[in-house]
Order: sequence, then structure tokens, then C-alpha cells
Amino acid sequence: MSILTFYGHACFSLKHENTTLLFDPYFTGNPINPAKAAEINCNYILVSHGHGDHLGDTVEIARRNNATVIATAEIAALVGQQDCTNISMHLGGKRNFDFGYVRITPAFHGSGVPGGHAAGFIVNFFGKTLYFAGDTALFGDMALLGRLEKLDYALLPIGDNFTMGPDDAVEAVKMLKPGAVIPMHYNTWPLIAQSPEAFKEKVEAINTPVFILNPGQSMEI
Repeated sequence: MSILTFYGHACFSLKHENTTLLFDPYFTGNPINPAKAAEINCNYILVSHGHGDHLGDTVEIARRNNATVIATAEIAALVGQQDCTNISMHLGGKRNFDFGYVRITPAFHGSGVPGGHAAGFIVNFFGKTLYFAGDTALFGDMALLGRLEKLDYALLPIGDNFTMGPDDAVEAVKMLKPGAVIPMHYNTWPLIAQSPEAFKEKVEAINTPVFILNPGQSMEI
């Protein structure tokens, strides 16, 4: 059994016994994140791109925990210059780890770093496979991702304006065919205000369950 915890915006942790992964650790300055960066312990940090609300507290958390940052080459180089242990990957690459494997997927969004590319992650974590889409627009090759991997969970942005909105995210679900969906990247600020309940109703109408997590809430996967 593993525990997925939502910290608001696009920040999650995934824990199994003594192994914890952290996704896009935006704690400091996050108006809906109930935790503090100084309280967070982890072994790995996955960073989707270099915007401040995703790179966030990566350096501080990685240094304090001696955690390994897994990211595209440009993000890995950026944190490496700040004395963080890192593993450099890139789009389409797949690598084995002690917890399973990581596949880096495209995300259609700004990279936040010169020459970079925004990314998402497909993570096999002790037998469960999650797709963390990152900040992305809807794109047709999500159907390919759904064929390449049997996804147990898809963590999808629904905020609109900066990423796909709820209706586009419903189309993403149809292509990805995950076992369940967890919405993210919404209601952090008024500009990305959405109703996760309305999204849940639309997705469950196509027979895919949706789990809405409040900031600070956890679920077993």
C-alpha cells in the first residue's frame, strides 16, 4: 500500500514505507498549501518545469534531505549548480529506480528555463502506475501514452488559463483511459478557479472514478 498526499496546486507526495517521492514542491508562497517546506522529508523530487510554482522549494528540500532531483536535463543542471543531487533525463526517456521506474512525457507549456521543455511523468511506484501530467495543454498523443502504459491514476490539471481546463481534461481522460483521476492545478488563485465537483460529474459520466483531494488530504493507492 502507498499513500498519495495532495499539498495543493500541483504538489503531491507519494510514500511507501521508507521511500517518498515529491512532485513539484511549491510550499513557500502557496496560498492553499497547509504544510511548510521545512516539514517535508523525501528521497526523490520530480520537477516538471522551472516556473516558480512548480520548481518551488526544490533546492531547500533536496539539500536538507539529500534527496535526488529527477528532471529534464535543463532543470537537473539548474539544481545541480545549487549543490543538489540530480538525475538528468528527458522527453521519452525511461529509467529504473529502486521504487519502479520513471518515464518522462511531453507537456505543452513553457519550460521556465532557457532551452528546456516542460514535462510530465509516468511513475511506476511499487507496482502502481501514475501519470502526473504537469502543466499542459490537451494534446492528441495522450492517446499514445494510454497505449504505452496501463495507468492506474492520472493527475490532471483543470484550472484553465495556464493549462487545459475541465472540458479539455475530460477529453484527456478519454484518451488516457486511466483507472481513476485526481484533479490538480486549480483554485490556487481566482484566475484558475474551477469546480472539481463539476469535473468529477463529467468524468464519472464516462465511467472513470474521480477522487477530489483537499490540500493536506491523503488517500491510499
